[in-house]
Parts: sequence; C-alpha cells; structure tokens
Amino acid sequence: MKEDYNSNMNPNRGNQQGRGSFQREPSEFEEQIVQINRVSKKTKGGNKIGFAALAVVGDKKGKVGVGLGKAPDVSSAIRKGIAYAKKHLIDVPLVNGTIPFRIDVKVGAAKVMLKPAPPGSGVIAGGAVRSVVSAAGIKNISSKVLGTNNKANNVHATLEALKRVSEQARRHEERKASVK
Repeated sequence: MKEDYNSNMNPNRGNQQGRGSFQREPSEFEEQIVQINRVSKKTKGGNKIGFAALAVVGDKKGKVGVGLGKAPDVSSAIRKGIAYAKKHLIDVPLVNGTIPFRIDVKVGAAKVMLKPAPPGSGVIAGGAVRSVVSAAGIKNISSKVLGTNNKANNVHATLEALKRVSEQARRHEERKASVK
C-alpha cells in the first residue's frame, strides 16, 4: 500500500511546505543591511568565528537609525543590529524632500558633505550614505564622502551629519520664535 505524502503530516503543525514560508508582520520601518563582516578570533581551542552586521532603519518620513549587531551567526547579528537601530532613531528635518542647508562633518577618518538639492535631482550619494539618506526619506540630496572607504565609518558620519542638521534647525526655529 502506497501512502500519500500528506498523510504523514502532523495535523498540529500545519502545512510545512518549504522552509522559507515564515512570514513576518509588516513593519513601519524599512530595514536595510549595509555590511556583514565575518570576524575571527584565535583562541586556545581553535578559531572562534562571529559576524558583525551594520543595519540602517528608517520610516522614510524623517526618522532614521543605525545599529551594529554582533553575534556568532548572521541572522542573530542582523536582528541585534536592527533592534539597536530602532531604539536609537533620530529625527531629520525635511524641507521639500531635502535637508534645509549644507553640512560638513568629520567623524574619525570619514568626512561627509551633505548638500540640499533642487527637486527632481534625486539622491546623489555613494552606497553607505545613500542607504542612510534614503531610509530617512530624503528624496533630493547631493553628497560627497572623503577620507575613507570604510562603510561603517561613512554610515556613522552620515548619521552624525543628520543629527547636527536637526540640532541646528531646531536652534534656528527657537531663535525665530524668540524674535517674535
């Protein structure tokens, strides 16, 4: 007697066709993995291998965060990086889909210049800067990265530049309100 394949299925576990059938609930944030780095440590018992994942999270409406997660496996590192980024979001002031003014920032060896662009020009930025800027919801911007090609440093420098833009824009609004 030849049994049907589906008769062997456990009725309590549902239909398990394919391992990739797990579906996550839709998130309000767009998550992007910028870099996954494999790290190795020499120990007495051999090599200990781990992973570091750099994640950018944003809602495309002016909120963006960056997180670095480290774990023995890639999926845990990504999960940790995304969780950290969601906990440390910053607000970015958007004026007609761009930032209000030009800013130059140096963080470590990374120098980042962000400049507002007219509508229709799009995001003119390299890979690391582009991921942060697009996650924040900036549609028109021009940027330049100098000093280093290290993606992690460039992402952190871009986030610092956006922090300074928001601080200066907030100070400008306070000054305007005190004059009235």
